[in-house]
Amino acid sequence: MRASTPNNRIKLPLSMAEVDRAAHLRTDETYLKNAWKDGLVLQFTDEKFLTEDQQLKFTSGDQLGDYKAESDYFLGINKLVNGSIENFFIRNLSAIKSTIDPEQNLEPQSSSESADRSFKTLREIGAFLSPRDIGLAVHAQGLANWHKKHTRCSQCGAATTVISGGSVRKCLIDQSEHYPRTDSAIIVLVKDDQDRVLLGRQKVWPQNRFSTFAGFVEPGESFEHCVVREVFEEAGVALSKINYLGSQPWPFPSSLMIAFEAITTNPADARPDGDEIEEIRWYSRADMKTAIANNTLILPLEISVARQMINAWYGEAAAVELKGNESWR
Repeated sequence: MRASTPNNRIKLPLSMAEVDRAAHLRTDETYLKNAWKDGLVLQFTDEKFLTEDQQLKFTSGDQLGDYKAESDYFLGINKLVNGSIENFFIRNLSAIKSTIDPEQNLEPQSSSESADRSFKTLREIGAFLSPRDIGLAVHAQGLANWHKKHTRCSQCGAATTVISGGSVRKCLIDQSEHYPRTDSAIIVLVKDDQDRVLLGRQKVWPQNRFSTFAGFVEPGESFEHCVVREVFEEAGVALSKINYLGSQPWPFPSSLMIAFEAITTNPADARPDGDEIEEIRWYSRADMKTAIANNTLILPLEISVARQMINAWYGEAAAVELKGNESWR
C-alpha cells in the first residue's frame, strides 16, 4: 500500500511503504512455515542489512534452512498483478543462539560476478532504496532492535519468547504479552518573519554540522506542547503558527519523528542552551548556499526528516545547491 502525501506536507523517504503487513497472518504458524520456503528474506545483524550493489539483498527462505520463530519475523505480503503473493521476512542473525559469522550467510558467488555484496547500515543505503524496500527495511530494523532489548518480561523479569511472527513477545512465566515500543519525538524547522531558518549544533557533532531542533515527547504531553517546550529549552525562542508537516519512522533505534514548522516571535533572543546545543545559526537561502559552497555547513543525511524539511524550505534548487558534505553525527 502506498501512502498518499497531502500537498501541505513534505515527502519523507523513510515513510514510504508498499507492502501489506497482513497482521491477520502473523498467528498462523502453518502459513508462516509454508510461506518461508519461497519467501523473500532480509538478513540483519549489528544494525546492518545484507546488501548487493547498494540494494537490499533478498534470499529465498529455503536457501537459509528451516523457519525459526525466534529469529525469523514476518514483514508482510505483496500481491502481484498476476495474482501470486510475495511473502517477506527478516532473519535476525543476532537472535540465533549459535555463534554466527554473518559472512557465512553470503550466497556462493562465481568469480565472473562483480556484485558488491556486504552488510551495510540503513543510513548508508537508504537513499538508494525503492519505496517498497524502504518500508520493509524500517519495519525489519525496528523489530530486530526491539527484540534485542526486550528478551525479559518487564513485569516479572522472566525470559520471553517470540510469537505472532515476531510482532509480540510472551512471558514464559506470567504469560503476559509485550509489544514493540515506539518512542514519539518531534522535530521542528524554526523560521523567523524574514523566512530565515534557525539551526543548531549539538556538542557531540562534528564542527559545522547543524540541524533542526528535536526532542522526545514526555508523558501526558501533546506534540504541540512538546514543540514549544523543546525549542524554548534548546534555543530560547517562543513559537507561533505551528504547522504539521508529516511523520517518519526513525529506527535508530525506535523513534517516530513527527515533523513541524513554526515561526518564532522573538528571533533576537535565540541562544544555545549550552548543554545539548552548543551553537546556533540563522540562515537565509543565500547564506546557506554560500556556507555549503565554502564547506562551513554540514547538513543531515538526505533520508532524515531534518534534511527534507530544510530542502523543502530552500526550494527546488536544493537538489543542486545544497549538495555537499553530509553527516549522520
